[in-house]
Amino acid sequence: MTRLAFIGGGNMARSLIGGLLKTGVAPATLSVAEPLAEARQALGREFGIACYAENRLAVAEAEVILLAVKPQVMPAIHTELRDTLQRNRPLLISIAAGVRLDQLERWFGSGLPIVRCMPNTPALIGAGATGLCANNRVSAAQKAQAQHILDAAGITRWIDDEALMDTVTALSGSGPAYFFALVEALEAAAVAQGLPRDTARALAAQTCLGAGRMLVDSGEDPAVLRQRVTSPHGTTQAALESFSADSLPHIVARAVAAATRRGVELAAELDKLP
Repeated sequence: MTRLAFIGGGNMARSLIGGLLKTGVAPATLSVAEPLAEARQALGREFGIACYAENRLAVAEAEVILLAVKPQVMPAIHTELRDTLQRNRPLLISIAAGVRLDQLERWFGSGLPIVRCMPNTPALIGAGATGLCANNRVSAAQKAQAQHILDAAGITRWIDDEALMDTVTALSGSGPAYFFALVEALEAAAVAQGLPRDTARALAAQTCLGAGRMLVDSGEDPAVLRQRVTSPHGTTQAALESFSADSLPHIVARAVAAATRRGVELAAELDKLP
């Protein structure tokens, strides 16, 4: 691993730093810029990496810079870092939600190799799903670097068409909330049938966890696994027929489309930033 600097020491940065160290990356190759003194001290104690209050000090020798900040703070960051980045030409990786490659190029200057990523919150426990796309200045070696960094928090998939990153955001970026909503609904339905709430929650959560592991570990089509659980004229078939009557696939499709549209709108709002 080459020298990697994080701008922002929040939860997502912490998960990536912890994951990289577990893969054998040397703490001496990592640095982080974090404005909050308490958070900065905690990062230093936990990971043994160099921590700075100023962004320019963290990136001074970095060959890869990872932006782990909210989109709204990009103007403050680019005014401070633009000259350094144009001089050193590091690989720039952004996990800022909704920020397009052309916006990053406008803020930090043309000619930089840039990778845009969309991780999700399960990355915090090493179970993330991240979509990545790159501009045409990112080399094969740099793509491998970016993938190695994000692989530390889960699985990664490259997206060739950047426009589809809004779909990635709607699918895996927002997806954990859909899952939590489903568990809430299952829990509430079971409680309405008379189960104690703690029992209903435990059974719903473990059922979803087990089903997810079966899907990932087996590598089989979800339709095949669904059919195996569904006995003719049984309880599962009755529930699935109710889902079908309520147009579950159309409900999900409309929700993902709505999230995708909102992603496009949010990116457009960022065009107004200086």
